[in-house]
Amino acid sequence: MLLSRNYPPSPALAPYIARHYVFSAALPPDFEMIDRLLSETAFVRILLQGDWAAEVAPGDWQGAGPVPFFGANRAPMRVRVRGAFRIVGFALRPCGWRALCDRPASEFADRMLPFEQLWGDDARRLLDTVAPLGDDAAIVAAVEAVVRRRIGAHPIDRGLERLEHIARHDSTTRVEAVASELDITTRQLERRCLDGFGHTPKMVLRRSRFLDMAAVMRGFGTVSDEALAELRYFDQSHRIREFKRFIGLTPAEFERTATPLLTAGLQLRAERKAAEAAG
Repeated sequence: MLLSRNYPPSPALAPYIARHYVFSAALPPDFEMIDRLLSETAFVRILLQGDWAAEVAPGDWQGAGPVPFFGANRAPMRVRVRGAFRIVGFALRPCGWRALCDRPASEFADRMLPFEQLWGDDARRLLDTVAPLGDDAAIVAAVEAVVRRRIGAHPIDRGLERLEHIARHDSTTRVEAVASELDITTRQLERRCLDGFGHTPKMVLRRSRFLDMAAVMRGFGTVSDEALAELRYFDQSHRIREFKRFIGLTPAEFERTATPLLTAGLQLRAERKAAEAAG
């Protein structure tokens, strides 16, 4: 059984961290789970237990050490875990990306690599400080202590912060409308979006729209019939095409396919949206 817990960042780190999470599952040693990941943001996983790998090419499964880093996805990334597992992770916000990394997020999009390549000794420090801890509050505090060490002088990108909000809460918004609201050109928005998100604003909104629909299909959140209709696509062929694009399945296949890791991510996303709406 997969157990998922997630926590908001402290107020001081809210511009940099989207969410903390802890996943665990007590599974037999010979159990193998293969699923798909589709992340809106870059994220870090501290692998405390379990044999994890990602499919970097058809049939080629590779790991990235005990603290892998994943860039945001525009296509599903297949991952595999064997045996029982326990993961501590945190998702990075695009608006604060440049304060934590001196390279554009586009360099890491759709990639998995050892986090040491980005943060060096601080990646190892994450593992060393978190591994002996059993209390979630202590784990979150330890992660945040390391993140605070990394924050540079680069300011928060308030335009990307606004795009983050639009993507989560109004994914049918047109790119031109976002640029107009921010009083910048669409080309300027695209450059900034590639820098912080790793993908174009059009891709960000398309992916969010798919995740909105996937979350509804998995039973997370409540939406009015009118709001749900706005998430639907131009026609059935368009909907099928987008599902194949972002999850590699038709809508009907998605409904009957177990996706425990993706579903846990959809639940985390829905809970964050609900917390923002309530706050």
